[in-house]
Amino acid sequence: MILVVGATGQLGGLIARRLLDQKEPVRILVRPASDYGHLVAAGAQPVIGDLKDPDSLTGACRGVDAIVTTANATALAEPDTVETVDLVGNANLVDAAAGEGVRHFVFVSSLGADPDSPMPLLRAKGKTERRLRDSDMSWTILQPNLYLDKLPMAVVGGPALAGQPVTLVGEGRRRHSMVAMGDVAAYAIAVLQQRQAEGQTLVIGGPHPVSWRDVVDAFGRELGQDIPVHTVALGQQVPGMPDFVSGLLAALDTYDSPIDSSALAAAYGITPTALADFVHRVATEHRSLTT
Repeated sequence: MILVVGATGQLGGLIARRLLDQKEPVRILVRPASDYGHLVAAGAQPVIGDLKDPDSLTGACRGVDAIVTTANATALAEPDTVETVDLVGNANLVDAAAGEGVRHFVFVSSLGADPDSPMPLLRAKGKTERRLRDSDMSWTILQPNLYLDKLPMAVVGGPALAGQPVTLVGEGRRRHSMVAMGDVAAYAIAVLQQRQAEGQTLVIGGPHPVSWRDVVDAFGRELGQDIPVHTVALGQQVPGMPDFVSGLLAALDTYDSPIDSSALAAAYGITPTALADFVHRVATEHRSLTT
């Protein structure tokens, strides 16, 4: 039995559905108000619980061979916070899994996770990684770079598809190995099936480092139009974006994060998704919904 925590989220949902498609026995940790009926219809076994409730996690982990967790508080609201979910909640899950004899724990972390990071989310993930490494379980940690499906879609893809201008922080020329969420889901499933992954931290990026300007250009080519780009200086707000997004964009404009994942992809049988292919898929899905 594989327990997927975060299955009602975007990445966790991808992982759960793909495991179910492979006829794997899947249990999902859900809350009563969550939308999980489609996963149950596909064969998932739901168990009601919450990372903030340690007692509920004991039963969820009972009889489980492996856990994959993608749960985080980035898209949630009080009382779900980085402190209660990413720090305390993940600690509760690691302890419950170890107590119930779970053999393999797969934690989807983030590039830059560090127990001493000044960023609360990366600090919480770093502390969870440390707790997991100190446990008696076999573990695999995935550290993906920036998801193409998240911030790039909010900053570039959404406005471009809506025929609106794009606003970048700085010049938008720093290069990052942005990775498609589907690729990370593929890694999460692959490491469950390969013993070589146990005790490993996998740093995951896309096939080529790209800049925000590259993302704009890719959408422009796909849509057959020039996309207007506005820029704001580091420290200034991006109109319509939360404060933390503007801060993150400013931080991303101060460094590059190229990752050569070619050997890793070959080792785990992953075909990395190129930026142009990702943009084509997103644009095709958008057209199908609007025509």
